[in-house]
Amino acid sequence: MADVKSEQENRIAPNFEEILTLLPFVREAGQAAREILLANLVMIGEIPSPTFDEFRRVEFIQNRFVEAGLHNASADEMGNALGILPGTSGEQNILVVAHVDTVHAATVDHTITLHPQSAMGPGVGDNALGVAVVVTLPTLLELLNIELESNLVLMGASRSLGRGDLEGLRFFLSNSEIPISVGIGIEGFPLGRLSYSSIGMYRGEIVCSVPEEYDWTRFGASGAIVTINEVINHIQEIRLPRRPRSTIVLGSILGGQAYNTIATNAVLRFEIRTESEEIGEEIFHQMEAIISEVSSQTGADITLDVFARRRPGGITYQHPLARAVRRIMSALDIQPRKSPSTAELSAFIGHDIPAITVGVTYGEHLNTPEEEVLIEPMFTGLAQLIGILLAIDRGFCNAD
Repeated sequence: MADVKSEQENRIAPNFEEILTLLPFVREAGQAAREILLANLVMIGEIPSPTFDEFRRVEFIQNRFVEAGLHNASADEMGNALGILPGTSGEQNILVVAHVDTVHAATVDHTITLHPQSAMGPGVGDNALGVAVVVTLPTLLELLNIELESNLVLMGASRSLGRGDLEGLRFFLSNSEIPISVGIGIEGFPLGRLSYSSIGMYRGEIVCSVPEEYDWTRFGASGAIVTINEVINHIQEIRLPRRPRSTIVLGSILGGQAYNTIATNAVLRFEIRTESEEIGEEIFHQMEAIISEVSSQTGADITLDVFARRRPGGITYQHPLARAVRRIMSALDIQPRKSPSTAELSAFIGHDIPAITVGVTYGEHLNTPEEEVLIEPMFTGLAQLIGILLAIDRGFCNAD
């Protein structure tokens, strides 16, 4: 890595081929940040951070930003942790963001266990590792003696998951005076993830409740679970087009109390996913009609609560940013897993900012207490991120 450190005036990789040549050395040198990265991973992961209750984790990130000497290290009104690493010219601003919230309640044991080859614990990959990478990035750049021309805006985003609906990142992009040129979303895993477009999405719940005055003597009277099942039957009859690709995901159903008690409440969680905003609206209105019909037939109270929406869009497969990331992955022997996203990427799309989302390592048992990530591939993931930053910084990802 001595060659990297000896570059005159920190002018690393004036052309793209030199960036690709540097990547194996960056991966090897990144091992110097191993203890710092794993320490940050454990400390971040062991702070419970359910959506809307991320304060303690945000405070930790903010303190790390202060220790790294970042400018404007602070938390905004929405509880996002923010810090700026100034570039030599500051002509553009690159936002690197990872969501700080998890699906795990504060009552869950958040102990993170380090094994020789892996780290295990609830939320370790989604998204303690992503946040740890953001927090460790200034130290890694210093170890590599890399100084970017662009300002690097680092962010731990609050209120991203579920009913949070990306509220933290949306707020920042709508209210910040910092014009963002390019966005990079960081997820713990899988390494090889490459998301550059977002599908349209409606996420919500159908809630069925039987009123206290419900007439159980009426013909066809039934409990809430049977009624929800009737709704499901009608939803499955909705004709979905093959093009644009569209689907309805029925994620879970909750209801009832005991074997010998008719259920008076039931909840169906769903997502409408589509490549077309118009098709999404049409499916949504069909679901509204289904609920109205079943409610009138059964006498049950049925409501449709949509708490998250996404616009389809993003950059194209041939956009210079997407092409550059694929070349970087190829140079590091990473197999790209191209998939549309409904996460942070869609917030960038809403502001017409070119952006991608990438993963850091391999893992398994997502969103369970046994969630696990592999340690050694993390340094390939870090080299990937450094390569992307250099490519953006040197202007190789700009659209014509």
